Amino acid sequence: MGAAPQAPRTRVTARARDLRFDAGSLSLNLVATVGRRPVGPVERMGDAERLAAWCSGVGLTPAPGYEAEALLRSLHALRDAAYDIASSLLDGHRPSPASVDLVNGLAARETPAVRLELTPAGVRPAPGGDLLTEDALLSVVARDLIGLVSDASRRERLTMCASAVCRMLYLNPASGRARQWCSMRRCGNNAKAAAHRRRRAATAEG
Repeated sequence: MGAAPQAPRTRVTARARDLRFDAGSLSLNLVATVGRRPVGPVERMGDAERLAAWCSGVGLTPAPGYEAEALLRSLHALRDAAYDIASSLLDGHRPSPASVDLVNGLAARETPAVRLELTPAGVRPAPGGDLLTEDALLSVVARDLIGLVSDASRRERLTMCASAVCRMLYLNPASGRARQWCSMRRCGNNAKAAAHRRRRAATAEG
């Protein structure tokens, strides 16, 4: 009788907890703050420090005085809804009405108008124009997801990492070869190494 297939390796390393900013869209970068969803979810944005790092990494600046714990809870809820909706584009399941309502409700909130100011040196963006209230920050992410769902070309580029452990959602590049892995340096190299081990094991058994 042949040996049972090995389960995917699920050891949680520091790298597995790394924030990812390479999913190709703001909302998918939020989804990627949970790693390894199919085999044992890894929380990558679980405290105020990680929240600040994520906001910095995606280019969003919360206005001073924001409540980190409240914003984290809201982003986690939006993250779950975004995953439900985005993954439905790939596997055809029907997203929860609660997910759709949450995204629509957040997207309807107002974001600050971008302003310019005239200085002796010329025109420039008005200071503070990039500062976002909690509502505005959530709205920006929700609108990005709606933009993804609404754009046929982006929907066609949406894919899921081929790694049975990872399954990260990401957008393939608009031009060039489609990627099988979320990152060749991460899952691609892991897959190559695993295939090499299997070949060596098969040769040894033979």
